[in-house]
Amino acid sequence: FLSPLLADAEMIGGPDPELAATMGFSGFGKKARTFDLEAMFEQTRRTAVERSRKVLEAREREKEEQAEKEFRSPDADPSASASSATGAASTLTQRGRVCSESEDSSDEELTGPSMQSQTSAQGPAGDTDDEDDEFIGPPLPPGFKDSDDDNDNDDTEEEDNNPIKKIPDSHEITLQHGTKTVSALGLDPSGARLITGGYDYDVKFWDFAGMDASLQAFRSLQPCECHQIKSLQYSSTGDVILVVSGNSQAKVLDRDGFPVMECIKGDQYIVDMTNTKGHTAMLNSGCWHPKMKEEFLTCSNDGTVRTWDVNNEKKHKSVFKPRSVQGKRVIPTTCTYSRDGKLIAAGCQDGSIQIWDRNMTVHTKFHCRQAHAPGTDTSCLTFSYDGTVLASRGGDDTLKIWDIRQFKKPLNSAERLPSFFPMTDCCFSPDDKILVTGTSVKKGGGSGKLFFFYRETFQKLYEIEVTDASVVRCLWHPKLNQIMVGTGNGLAKVYYDPVKSQRGAKLCVVKTKRKERQAETLTQDYIITPHALPMFREPRQRSTRKQLEKDRLDPMKSHKPEPPVAGPANVYIIISDCRGGRVGTHGGTLSSYIVKNIALDKTDDSNPREAILRHAKEAEENPYWVAPAYAKTQPKTVFAEVEPEDDETDKPEWKKRKI
Repeated sequence: FLSPLLADAEMIGGPDPELAATMGFSGFGKKARTFDLEAMFEQTRRTAVERSRKVLEAREREKEEQAEKEFRSPDADPSASASSATGAASTLTQRGRVCSESEDSSDEELTGPSMQSQTSAQGPAGDTDDEDDEFIGPPLPPGFKDSDDDNDNDDTEEEDNNPIKKIPDSHEITLQHGTKTVSALGLDPSGARLITGGYDYDVKFWDFAGMDASLQAFRSLQPCECHQIKSLQYSSTGDVILVVSGNSQAKVLDRDGFPVMECIKGDQYIVDMTNTKGHTAMLNSGCWHPKMKEEFLTCSNDGTVRTWDVNNEKKHKSVFKPRSVQGKRVIPTTCTYSRDGKLIAAGCQDGSIQIWDRNMTVHTKFHCRQAHAPGTDTSCLTFSYDGTVLASRGGDDTLKIWDIRQFKKPLNSAERLPSFFPMTDCCFSPDDKILVTGTSVKKGGGSGKLFFFYRETFQKLYEIEVTDASVVRCLWHPKLNQIMVGTGNGLAKVYYDPVKSQRGAKLCVVKTKRKERQAETLTQDYIITPHALPMFREPRQRSTRKQLEKDRLDPMKSHKPEPPVAGPANVYIIISDCRGGRVGTHGGTLSSYIVKNIALDKTDDSNPREAILRHAKEAEENPYWVAPAYAKTQPKTVFAEVEPEDDETDKPEWKKRKI
């Protein structure tokens, strides 16, 4: 429909103002502006070449001035210096001519600054890194330094010099496991899930990505019935979990808590523990092989350390038997693999630490007989990430660090670290420079603390007051850079830093609490009767939302009942005093009801005869209960006539008669 209008506009020879007003914009009918892209590109190229030439000339002038300053010296002959400066200037001028000629010859090929100008713009420093060649934009002035890079370098240097800044403790969250001691902690390798176990026999699963700010566990179970949980650990791949409890059989669960395998129980009547297929006494500890995802390790009160295969639950793989100085059996209280999985270490009740080669079960490869005080339970052994240092947490309130190549004497030791639990932990920081452990306290004896020691000097760097109970377990995850702590009052705390930490607790604290779905509580239970007749079968509920909408339209179901009157609980409600389903305002107790009625009752019931005759007239005029039943057989009542007395003249006639 625009073609006739455009034709009229062309016939007129110019834009029609009326037509422009009709169409709503002023430029209607004008010819569109055309652009020549080739001309624009050519103009842009010339501008870029001219600008690069000016920059090159400025660089050449700076070089000439710098050369003159270098060649000019106070002791030299002025004529010589002048001649040298002139020679240098002529040389530079020739170089400039060569550059300009080459630049003129490449004007037709290049659309920006030439390669010669870019190389010359790097200044007299000449040989720079490859990173400078990739820099986009004008060259930086000489002596300029990037402030961001300097700040980053300064921060890195400060963190290296001050390891306290590497500790992620600025924020924390608290997970309520229960009311009893959290004796086991485990994190999968990716840091997505946390498992906690305690003295209440429960194992709880926490998913950081699935939790909201309410911090509720998504699953809770008792895998070992009524046995306390001693240790929990994810495998190297994170698909199965090792559960070590107070019984003699370790269990392996999958990620969702379903059983995968259970170790067999040994024959307790066989003396040689090598000939039994499994443990015969309570377990103390266990851990996974760091490289082989199907092998794990356990130690028990039967005096053995055994390795197992997940695919073979009928018998152990190998048996290690720690021995005392006299060659007698000694109970291992903790066990662990080295970082490469080639060594197996066990801490024993006689205070010794014994280390075997994984493939040689008879003799120890390293051992220290007096690592800790005899008769105390060594609660934890852990290797450093470099594999050369072993840290031990003893029941003698000490924390020691050992070089397994020189195993006779500890490198460093820290004392006065109380430990009341046989599973008190210690662990290394992700950078292997800090060692962490917790302390125990008696009830009402202060706060349990988390201590941080510098690995090289064993100087106490930092401490965190966790809670008013003992700190039993501690775990510093290398990927998340977050510290998990299990306490003696049923709490599992997670310490993190929003900047230094990754994922983990940061995922759940930013989520708001989910609102409770009222539809599930308001709808009635649905009874499924598949074999009922169609006339008696209830209609199947399609969704809770639709059912809620139907219930909202029902006046009976949507009626809000009257709330009860606030008052003491467990009271006797007097029915006669209830109005509309609510107890009277005077209270709901029997005593208050009696007191109220006594105070309100003004009648005098001292004369029972008058109390009965008070209703005689109403009964005679309107017989309802007794009189109609005996109307045909009951004789007529005859009352004796009584002389009226002086004080009874004012009484009615029925009160003057006597029966």
